[in-house]
Amino acid sequence: MAEEIELPDPKELEEKKEKRFDRRIALVTAIYAVVLAITSLGGNNATKEMLLSQQQASDQWAFYQAKGIKQHISENTAALFEATLFDRGGSISSGAKARYEELAKSLKKDAARYNDEKKEIEKEAKKLEEERDTYRAKNPYFEYGEVLLQIAIVLSSISILADSPPVFSVSVVSALMGALLSLNGYLLIFRIPFLH
Repeated sequence: MAEEIELPDPKELEEKKEKRFDRRIALVTAIYAVVLAITSLGGNNATKEMLLSQQQASDQWAFYQAKGIKQHISENTAALFEATLFDRGGSISSGAKARYEELAKSLKKDAARYNDEKKEIEKEAKKLEEERDTYRAKNPYFEYGEVLLQIAIVLSSISILADSPPVFSVSVVSALMGALLSLNGYLLIFRIPFLH
């Protein structure tokens, strides 16, 4: 006796095919979400580092200003001692004259030291400003990358609901662009003029 072979129902095959399409999109959407999380982390870190560098640069410039004030006070006080010596030269005792000269010399040394210290502080402040500017340049790439990845997630969800492979294709393009911008946020490989 011949065995009967049961052929699958075409409707069941179509449902399995649709479920497979839905599962693949769901998996890709999960990958989008992971890339979005990495992009968001990069953006948050860039913002944090930008603000920290700005704060540190501001601190350095305040320190620079304080050194400048000390330098000017030392220079002005030394000039005052020298003017006093010039004006009262003969009427001042030799001990007082020596003390004024010693103080003026010491203050001039201090002023020169403050000037040298200012140069080092200025270098550090400018370095911190460069770091700030680098993080400021990175930040828009993360922001636009996040937006494109969020759009990709929404579009892939719509493609499942609408059973539309073309919408899913658009989501892939959006996700790739978002991932590229995110990567550029980390590496600054290229610069897009309108983002700066």
